[in-house]
Amino acid sequence: MKVLGIETSCDETGVAVYDSADGIVAEALYSQIEIHERFGGVVPELASRDHAARLAPMIGNVVAEAGITLRDLDAVAYTAGPGLIGALMVGGSLAASLGYALGIPVIPVHHMEAHLLAAMLEPGPPAFPFLALLVSGGHTQLVAVSGLGDYELLGATLDDAAGEAFDKVARLLELPYPGGPALAKLAESGDPGAYALPRPLLNKGLELSFSGLKTAVLRLLERLGSAARDGGQGAQIRADIAASFQAAVVETLVNKCGLAMRSTGLERLVIAGGVGANRDLRRTLKERGQRDGYAVHYPRPALCTDNGAMIAYAGWCRRATAGTGLPRIEARPRWPLEALEPITSGAS
Repeated sequence: MKVLGIETSCDETGVAVYDSADGIVAEALYSQIEIHERFGGVVPELASRDHAARLAPMIGNVVAEAGITLRDLDAVAYTAGPGLIGALMVGGSLAASLGYALGIPVIPVHHMEAHLLAAMLEPGPPAFPFLALLVSGGHTQLVAVSGLGDYELLGATLDDAAGEAFDKVARLLELPYPGGPALAKLAESGDPGAYALPRPLLNKGLELSFSGLKTAVLRLLERLGSAARDGGQGAQIRADIAASFQAAVVETLVNKCGLAMRSTGLERLVIAGGVGANRDLRRTLKERGQRDGYAVHYPRPALCTDNGAMIAYAGWCRRATAGTGLPRIEARPRWPLEALEPITSGAS
């Protein structure tokens, strides 16, 4: 079965073809960084327009790269939410049009479920059940996964998501967009023990909070004043702040995962979402898993960020839920993961 995946939830246009016999056979990704960097964040209308301009040519190129034609597709999957409403509508409209023209099923995909399942595309994929840490710019959640669509939310951030906190602190440090990767890069030359930053709710249940940590960085920069901006000393101070901030986020996430693993008795941990590409987080979680006796799974960094491959695969897993009749466009800016229905057929 060949499924075309379309991802347009935010500022990256992703397209891929998943073949149930051969895995991901072709994919392409376009990032809108150059469009949004001068604004310091994503401008929804510009994101939608760029998706509309690029999506159809990308689909043609990816299908050709896969060595097939559109007529060889068995289904089209697209991100239906959560995300920016205009961007979602672009992907959903083209997916529905293709499905109608080709007479094939059109499958709406939950963006975070696709992230959660991305580790299944790697060798030695995790078996159900497992604990998932979904950690991105918009979400930080601990989810007990019993099967496809069978999710229990154990804990979530009470305010800023981890990725959002990375981006906000990056702006405080006057780093370029996108802030999260720039901060992680700067942290490589800093001392993670230079500044004692808070770890909110570190050992208190499974809820998370990063707003106070962000504010602590702001107050630290105010105290340091011009010393954090001037010359080589200022550059090192900013690197030390970046490293100290990253260490606080990583320690918090790792501790929360440990608490959740102990409370559930699960033996496998899956890391998913854009922040899952952070090298310090991956290394520290792997070390903690080895110490405490649980396996840690994560997709390659390219599959942590938004991409069409995870949408195509999630669409294949949910092929049994494809509607009949005329394709319907779904666009859900807000869509709780736990609202999904479990299914027993589709994945294998």
